[in-house]
Parts: sequence; C-alpha cells; structure tokens
Amino acid sequence: MPFQGVSLSLPDTSLFKFPPGTGAGWISPPPPGSTSFAPPFDIPDHVYKSVLDPKVPLTIAAVYAVTAKALNIYNKSTGKKPWAISKTLAFRWFVIAHNIFLAVYSAWTWWGMFNALRRTVVSPMGPGGFSATMDSMCQINGPKGFGDSVFWDEESSTWKTFSGGVFAESAAPSPFAAGRMWNEGLAFYGWLFYLSKFYEVFDTLIILAKGKLSSTLQTYHHAGAMMCMWAGVRYMSVPIWIFVFFNSFIHAIMYTYYSVTAFKIRVPMFIKRSLTSMQITQFLVGGSGAMIHSFINYNIPIGAGSKTDVAASSASAVANSSAAAPGAAGGKGTFEQKTVPCITSSGTTFAIWLNVFYLAPLTYLFVAFFIESYLRRSNAATSKTKGSDVATISEKAAWEAANGVKREVYGESKESAKKANGRVLRNRQ
Repeated sequence: MPFQGVSLSLPDTSLFKFPPGTGAGWISPPPPGSTSFAPPFDIPDHVYKSVLDPKVPLTIAAVYAVTAKALNIYNKSTGKKPWAISKTLAFRWFVIAHNIFLAVYSAWTWWGMFNALRRTVVSPMGPGGFSATMDSMCQINGPKGFGDSVFWDEESSTWKTFSGGVFAESAAPSPFAAGRMWNEGLAFYGWLFYLSKFYEVFDTLIILAKGKLSSTLQTYHHAGAMMCMWAGVRYMSVPIWIFVFFNSFIHAIMYTYYSVTAFKIRVPMFIKRSLTSMQITQFLVGGSGAMIHSFINYNIPIGAGSKTDVAASSASAVANSSAAAPGAAGGKGTFEQKTVPCITSSGTTFAIWLNVFYLAPLTYLFVAFFIESYLRRSNAATSKTKGSDVATISEKAAWEAANGVKREVYGESKESAKKANGRVLRNRQ
C-alpha cells in the first residue's frame, strides 16, 4: 500500500511545557440541522466555552474532595451508621433512577462515538494505507482528505495545513467541515461526557449515605476524571476519544449491572467477573493508547497537485516512494512524502500526559496486587503435591488484582470482595 510509513520517535521537547500554550481555543459543535452530522440538540457557544474555564473543574473537584473527606469523618463519628434518608423509599428509587440514567446516557454516548469513528477513521486497506488511518485519527480538525487536516502549529501560533504545500497557513477550522472526528461527534459527545463526570460524584454520596466510607482513591478517581476530561476537550486532544468511547461502553454495562442489582436480581458471577476485568483493563489500555500518540509519526502526500488524485496515483507513489510520485490523470501534479508528528501542540501533549499520570496510581495498584497474588499462589502451588500451571496462576492473580483495584476505587468491602472472589475461583477449579 502507498504511504504506509508509520514510525515511532521521541516527541519534541518543546511540546512539554507548563502551563501549555493556550492555542486558538476550541471549536464548538455545529448547530443541529446545519449538517448531516450535527448533534441532536444545540449547545450555545457561550455555554460550551464557559464550562471549559479551568476554574470550573478545579472548583468542583476541590469542593467534592473536601466534602467527601468531611463526610467520611462524620460517618466514622457515628460508627458508620446509615443515614436516615438511606432507609427511605425515595432514596431507593433515586439510586435506581441514577443508575438507569447513567446506563442509558453511557450507551447513547458510546453509540454516538461509534458512529463518529465509523464515519471518520479511514481503513488501512485503502489507498493511503496505515498512514491515512493515522492521519484520520491524529488530525481531528479540518476537511476530510489524506493530509488535508487543519491543525494548530505551536511554533508560529497559527492554524496550518499540509494541503497545497508544507505548513501552509490556513484559516481556523470550521465547525461545518465534514469528515474529521472533532466535528463529527467528539466535540459534542466529549463535552457532555466531561459534564457527566461532575454528576458521577453522586456515586460517592450514595456510598456515604449508606454509612460507608469513601476511599481516598475513589475521591482521586472522580476528581481526576473531571480534570482529565476538561483538558482533553479544552485542548481538543486527539486521544480523548479513547476515554469517551471505551469508558462510556464500560459505564453502560456497569450501571446496567447496578440497576439490576438494585432490584435484588441476582447476576451470574461470570458477568460480575467480566465487568471487573473490563473496568481495570480500560485503565491499562486507555493510558497506554493515549501515551503512544506522543511518539507516532506518519507519512503524508504533499505537493502542487490536487490531493484528490492521491488514490488514483497510488501505484506510482509506491514505485517512487523515496521521491516524487506523478499525479493521476496524466500528471495533474506531483506528490512527495513528508513525515509529520501525530501531536503538534503543547496543549494536546499536556492533556495526554495528564491522563497518563492520572492513571499511573491505578496501574501501579493493579501491578502490585498482581505480583502479591501471583507470588502467594506460586508459593502455595509449589508446596502442594499437585501444583497449578503458570497460566492458571496468572489468571487467578489477575482476577484478584482487578478485584483489589475495584475494591480500592469503588469502595466495595474487603469481606464481600473476598467472598465473591472465593466463589469465582471455586467455580473455576
């Protein structure tokens, strides 16, 4: 395939600075009805931008953390006695409605992002190969077309494009341009997903109302998610789609599970086991997937000819990949390959690595729990006449590690986790 060159290299150190460059702001989603991909309802531009003021997530996260700490102290002082309101019918129905709402909202978000990705991510089997796929995923603004994106250039503080030349100046990207991920759904669903992180603090309030304690890691998880989603949307960071897409999928299943259990319906253990594994897997895969964007480079076709002729000139491009490739239809223009980075601004870089460092403690916990469980099981196996094989020990250790992280983050009691873990392991034996 032509233009398949995708490589990895260390990112430019100029992209790592704090505070990051303010860039050109962000692009609001198109109003409903204006395009075929416009969202189902309007978000006024001033509202869209006002909640992306950094003071909004910082203030809400701080108030949430202080409130959770204060209510933990209160619950300890009462001997972890459930609040009176938690025993009312109204509270029970609120919990059910809360879980159903988040399950439906999450499923709706996942479906919206699925369609946005389906419309915008280019197949590596096409004429542009893997480079075209990378271009469609890395450059989320501007018109559709291999190498025709519009991106913010940190050095010159202007919007630029490779279309028609190398780093040609361009007007700011239009919210009506079709074919790139930001306009086609990420601007809309990502912004709402950011707001949903504020609402999710009710999870903690429900736990506290039942007389339980909210772990420090749970507070960190919710407050950190607010800041990470803010940075991703504020700086139109490329990998934010990973968190919107995968996290909404996990939440759709997770809150459906909570809704079912709220009705006292018994859920098969393999479902709970699978859900726990998926919850932790998203931490590991999401952080790794976001981080790799900073290291990706790929080749794009540039030149004086019409970029719409790239597909037709693919055979010539392969034959002349180290130099210029003739354009289609009798040489309408010439094309060369240029290696470009996936990430071009410090704002996007900041959002990526904020997410990576946010997930680092959760990843560390998983690894620590896994090692502890693996060594414990390995020692137990060697002391028996009939030992377990490495694959079985690893599987059980991973399950216990996932349970440990879930217990720390979501506040499940150690006793109930051990009981559930024991039932699963007995069923597996």
